Amino acid sequence: MITRYDEMFCHQVVSTFDQPGTSAREWTERAWMQVHDIAGTAHLATSFGYYPNRNVMDAFVAFAVQGQTEYVVRASRELRPEIDVFKVGPFSYEVVDPLRAVRYRLGENEYGLSYDITVEGYSPPVEEDPAQFQVSRGRVKEHIKRMVQATRPTGWIKVEGRTFKLDKDGWVGERDRSWGIRLAGADFIETGVQAPELPTGMLFNFALMQFEKWGATYHIREIWDDKGGFVNRWHFGGGLFYPLGSNKEPLKIVSLEHNYKFRDDIPEQARRFAGGSVSFTAIDGTKKEVSIRPVTICYQAPVGYGGFYKDFIHGKWMGEKWMDGHRFDLNNPETMREIWGYCDYGSEFQCGSEVGHGTVELMVVGKYPKYGYQGY
Repeated sequence: MITRYDEMFCHQVVSTFDQPGTSAREWTERAWMQVHDIAGTAHLATSFGYYPNRNVMDAFVAFAVQGQTEYVVRASRELRPEIDVFKVGPFSYEVVDPLRAVRYRLGENEYGLSYDITVEGYSPPVEEDPAQFQVSRGRVKEHIKRMVQATRPTGWIKVEGRTFKLDKDGWVGERDRSWGIRLAGADFIETGVQAPELPTGMLFNFALMQFEKWGATYHIREIWDDKGGFVNRWHFGGGLFYPLGSNKEPLKIVSLEHNYKFRDDIPEQARRFAGGSVSFTAIDGTKKEVSIRPVTICYQAPVGYGGFYKDFIHGKWMGEKWMDGHRFDLNNPETMREIWGYCDYGSEFQCGSEVGHGTVELMVVGKYPKYGYQGY
């Protein structure tokens, strides 16, 4: 099927853009973005998912306010024939200026949350190198390429009659574009296939920080090897970058050590990130030591990241068109047991006298002795 993409001089396979170069059902493209205020009042995360071999496009948002309430809206549609239209129900996504600015909108709907947000690059996008690659039982489990970008937002968010105005001084943002074979979403719930391998223990960690004159990002996947008694860091990528207009090229981060703290004071907050520090070295020898303090938290399991909530998960066929919404009381222990899992922490970063802002994603499951965990 010919689409508007086929006008561009960028084909990579002998086919139209309607078909990726693989028949893997797990092939996914994702555009993810979040914004949060540095005072710790509010945190929004939203994403578009494109699954050409499942014939699905979906979109979703999670918006946490003052750590008290979180609003979730999710939608899905049949991808074809409108494969080149970035709309799912009232959700829309627009590339305003390639590699510089994108716009996310959620129109008025019955669930009381809407927004119009444009995020502009604080820095050029950073290409994650190497691509995330993993093989399980002889089969490619993950093979993903991504780019990330520190941003500043403008626009507004409305929820239940309250309006939040976004400005570049009080709010920061991050975005991620990824594509490839991705172990996440609907493949977890497919029947008649062998269950995925379960590691003894695992750490997942992504961070993106921006200071006035520089920024940094890193992505770590670690698995605990019970036989060898050590951590296997099977994926690591990171970069030190500089603001647009600085004329400085990003530098690859070649080593990084983390020293994190976790809350274990009540069961539903077990293994919640409580801060800590990282030290890293760039390829030119530049060293940075950064302390981290989380100021907001946005729970993303209910929108399909690492969880299957109320019959929805990324890429699942929900019908020709589908939409729902939820409101969560974050002070309710029963609610927290339902939605606990993958989350983002809007954070303050400090390096010497410099103070910056950004996000940390951190999840530790199973055995991880460095932080005192001996099992699931």
